[in-house]
Amino acid sequence: MKKIVLASNNAGKLKEFAHLLAPLDVQIIAQGELGVPECPEPYGTFIENALTKARHAAKITGLPALADDSGLCVHALGGAPGVYSARYAQRAGEAKSDQRNNQHLLSELAQHTDRRAWYYAALVLVRSENDPQPLIADGVCVGEIAQQASGDGGFGYDPLFWLPQFGKTVAQISAEEKSQISHRAKALQSLIAKMQETGL
Repeated sequence: MKKIVLASNNAGKLKEFAHLLAPLDVQIIAQGELGVPECPEPYGTFIENALTKARHAAKITGLPALADDSGLCVHALGGAPGVYSARYAQRAGEAKSDQRNNQHLLSELAQHTDRRAWYYAALVLVRSENDPQPLIADGVCVGEIAQQASGDGGFGYDPLFWLPQFGKTVAQISAEEKSQISHRAKALQSLIAKMQETGL
């Protein structure tokens, strides 16, 4: 079984990736289990940050590494919060939390009628630190920002991310429904196809 280090310590991501990559006979190991420290994410694009995290994990472990960078982009805010999605409120001097991020987003959108938004995920797999041809895949989930939070499921901005096709927020749909339309699931399906194509 091929081992791949996940450049994250997020238990939810580890479980999701391990489940979806299981048919490829791949074992996913969280970087923390191998003593890999968190990697800085200094770039303004998701792909650059994901590539940096993957190379960092591969360098320290000597194993192929998979990294993702994802977040929420809002049309009226010029793509913000973007790569700063997890730290959106914190960058404005507030406490770091999903609830604060959601409140800050609603505040920023208060004067806007354009509520269009999208979730974006970039995945990068490197075979080694200096892999000249990293496998890169991405996924998008398009929706709108609701006027107020609804639902208890999901995390992050899910209570505000309205899906017109469901008439619900992401926090109101089932985990099974989310796995069919989420940005991360779409990116992972694309990455799996590339892995199979290249014999990984």
